[in-house]
Amino acid sequence: RKILEKYHDLFTLHWEGVIGNRCAPSQAEWEQLLTNCSAFLFYGMERFMSHVLLDWLVAMSIPKCRLVILLDLVRSQQSYQRITKSDIHKSCLRIALERPTETAMLLSLTGAGSIIATQWYTSLEENAERLETLFENLLSFGKTTGQTVHVLQK
Repeated sequence: RKILEKYHDLFTLHWEGVIGNRCAPSQAEWEQLLTNCSAFLFYGMERFMSHVLLDWLVAMSIPKCRLVILLDLVRSQQSYQRITKSDIHKSCLRIALERPTETAMLLSLTGAGSIIATQWYTSLEENAERLETLFENLLSFGKTTGQTVHVLQK
């Protein structure tokens, strides 16, 4: 929340989304957020694709969304229990489609311009540092997404 407040004036006059952990967005809310945005940020627990329905996502068209940032793959005991219960009802192929590379491909096929995503499990603190670096480079310094990813890799 602090990072969003710090960079709020730099990135948009129209910020829309869901913040907090009181309730998960519905599939309709995910669709509205993705189809009406120029940039989409997911900062959350477990795999992004574990929160959305695969059939719904592949049927979407999101050409307005020029940048998707997925700061996911954070695990807690509670999120691990939730994902384990959810994965029991999924095929091995479905779970494989939730991996970072496959998620990026699916988002690209739906029209997303660029995707920045974590590739392995991490902590909320590490993702907060990544978000700070992303916003600082993209918004304060005006770097391209490629230049910003290069900074993140260092």
